[in-house]
Amino acid sequence: MRRVAPVGGTAVQDHVALAEIELCGELIIAASAAEDRLSLESIDEVLRVAEERQG
Repeated sequence: MRRVAPVGGTAVQDHVALAEIELCGELIIAASAAEDRLSLESIDEVLRVAEERQG
């Protein structure tokens, strides 16, 4: 017998995991557009590290 998730919006969303997936996607896009490796400063910019520190 197979168990299937019930239909009707009972799925749980992990907002932290979704945010991490979005940031990983942004890093992948930035890395693919760069001609060379991303610098630590570039990575911080993509991840908006400075914004988090100021906030």
